Amino acid sequence: MEFQAIKRIIDMGSTQKRITELRKAKQIINSLYNNSNLTLIIHYSCESLYEYNEGKTPRISSIAVKYFDNNQTKSFSIQTEAELKKVDFDALEERYEELEKKMLDNFFKFVNDHKSYNWVHWNMRNLNFGFEALENRYKILGGKTFFSIPDNNKYDLSNLLLERYGENYIGHSRFYELYKLNNITDRHILYGEEEATCFKNKEFYKLHQSTMRKVDILDSLLHKTFLDKLKTNSKLKDIYGISPSGIYEMIKENWIINLIATVILLLAGAALGGYFSN
Repeated sequence: MEFQAIKRIIDMGSTQKRITELRKAKQIINSLYNNSNLTLIIHYSCESLYEYNEGKTPRISSIAVKYFDNNQTKSFSIQTEAELKKVDFDALEERYEELEKKMLDNFFKFVNDHKSYNWVHWNMRNLNFGFEALENRYKILGGKTFFSIPDNNKYDLSNLLLERYGENYIGHSRFYELYKLNNITDRHILYGEEEATCFKNKEFYKLHQSTMRKVDILDSLLHKTFLDKLKTNSKLKDIYGISPSGIYEMIKENWIINLIATVILLLAGAALGGYFSN
């Protein structure tokens, strides 16, 4: 009996945590959507995270930032810098760091001009792949960042979806499985090994196309989440847990369930009223 009682307490705590995460994620997503004029979506491509020399920060090849409110995309790429400086393709490798530095100069000027914005990303969380990696690479090339994006202005959509729909909402790899489930086209998308091959072959335009496409996909996923149209593998118990507060949240969120519950309550009320009047 004691074991069952303890288990119920643990389950109740876990369920309450699930509801807390759900409400927090919904609040953040609503805020990002309602303040779309201050919301940016970012992704970037770089040298293979698994094949670069140990201890060396991966070189950056392209960055894409999309304005959530008007669908305009600002891009920064090695390809563009090479074209502007009229660098021959054969000489690109030996002048790579010069071009990369110029690309990051422009990117961090953009960052400095968007200090108050919210930045939505997918797993850009550490020195291997993330905002810190971009800053570190810039410093290695001799750049000076005058402004770092505050952590409170960074929103990992991957983590938000985990909190919104529960751990079982999609299989691994989550990003690719999710856009496929939602019938979003994968045109121009490159996967890990393909990205590494393109970098080795200096196919930087393909890398940049892939980066821009991934930003578009993130934009679509965020829109679908806000509109409650995102397809996932989550069951109701995965999203809401099993508790009175979870059931309340489920009824409040789903208008069909809400309607059915209201009708049941009205019928029950009418039946009880009739019973007591006799």
